[in-house]
Amino acid sequence: MTSAGEPGATTYEGDQLFEVAEEEPRAALAVIPARAGSKRLPGKNVRTLCGLPALAWSIAAARDSKLFSLVMVSTDSEAIADVALRFGAEVPFLRGAELSDDETPVSSVTVDALKRVDPTGRRFASVAQLMPNCPLRDAADVRVSYEQFIETEASSQLSVARFGWQTPWWAMRRGDDFTLAPLFPREAVMRGQDLPPVFCPTGAIWWARAETLRAAGTYHVTGRTGWEIDPVHAIDIDTEDDWRLAEALMTTARRPDISKRRTWSQGNHP
Repeated sequence: MTSAGEPGATTYEGDQLFEVAEEEPRAALAVIPARAGSKRLPGKNVRTLCGLPALAWSIAAARDSKLFSLVMVSTDSEAIADVALRFGAEVPFLRGAELSDDETPVSSVTVDALKRVDPTGRRFASVAQLMPNCPLRDAADVRVSYEQFIETEASSQLSVARFGWQTPWWAMRRGDDFTLAPLFPREAVMRGQDLPPVFCPTGAIWWARAETLRAAGTYHVTGRTGWEIDPVHAIDIDTEDDWRLAEALMTTARRPDISKRRTWSQGNHP
């Protein structure tokens, strides 16, 4: 199977990796991990969201940012691979079952992809991991997050969303007898406006230097920084309620029309 029919496109057959054409040195790589085995929301990566497979929205965000010399999907599923190829991503290989279970950290999947498409370590300087269950993140978010990543010279940067009225400072444990015990006793009695802001990581856009990712095997390294994303764009879809919320927000938001992009190719971006 070839990617969008362009000369020199990458191919896959089973789990075998075929040659990937050389790009300009020290470029940026986008990896979209999309396995088939979601337990909480089966088939979510190819389920139709606002008229298109959910995966297509993340591919569009990566491609429209114009930051990447390679936008690829790492998957264990031929059905997901077919969708990825139709909407302009590359699928250089199908990953093995050992990287597609419920226990494998997603960073390990991205590290595997980096090593397979850049075995010498000379091709990519930075790697973005874009989770397909964050479909409201857009190309502008990707670009602005990259600007901060470069300006701060961070080794790793996670997208984070600011907590709103449900601040963790007021979190409580509830006992079997329904009694409440605050996790943060001092902050639990403070006014919201007097509490420092706290942030929650979201899988929308994670950046790392390629050499950091190779060495550490994770984005969670000492000194990692956070790029604040709009809470609406930060939504992670893991449950049916999440799906309905994302669908409602996408219906009311202005989104790019990507419905006719099924013949995209990496070398022919509109």
